[in-house]
Amino acid sequence: MKKLFLLSITILAFTFASSAQSIAENAIGLRLGDSDGFGAEVSYQRGLGDNNRLEFDLGWRNGDNFDGFKLAGLYQWIFPLDGSFNWYTGAGGGIGSYSFEVPGGRDVSDTFIFLAGNIGIEYNFEIPLLISLDFRPEIGFGDDAYDNNDLDFDIALGIRYQF
Repeated sequence: MKKLFLLSITILAFTFASSAQSIAENAIGLRLGDSDGFGAEVSYQRGLGDNNRLEFDLGWRNGDNFDGFKLAGLYQWIFPLDGSFNWYTGAGGGIGSYSFEVPGGRDVSDTFIFLAGNIGIEYNFEIPLLISLDFRPEIGFGDDAYDNNDLDFDIALGIRYQF
């Protein structure tokens, strides 16, 4: 009976260990959204262990009447779903700055900080490609009440090369 119990525990432990999903040490690519992330963002992920990582995103945009950048940093926890599918959640924050001309010729500019949450799903291909879809609510704090002292919802598609 004792041998059967030990064998059962060993098989169960092996099952859990083999289903654990390891994440790439590094991944770089684009995060494509359009809600105050200023459009496309360059995204870098750095694995810290088997189930957590850091993510840094830099979004910028400039045009005739608008210039801005936004840098976000997040700590994420990754949980396996099925095979190569994972879901993840995280928290972090960042800093940004913008300036633009409003109708009437007035210039509006501000530097702000923000807090962010993150939840998403990702698929890890056999080739070094990672695709994700995530939702990131952000609350901003700045001097100008025009655009960044509110809650923003950012939904984005991520495409990253893993190495």
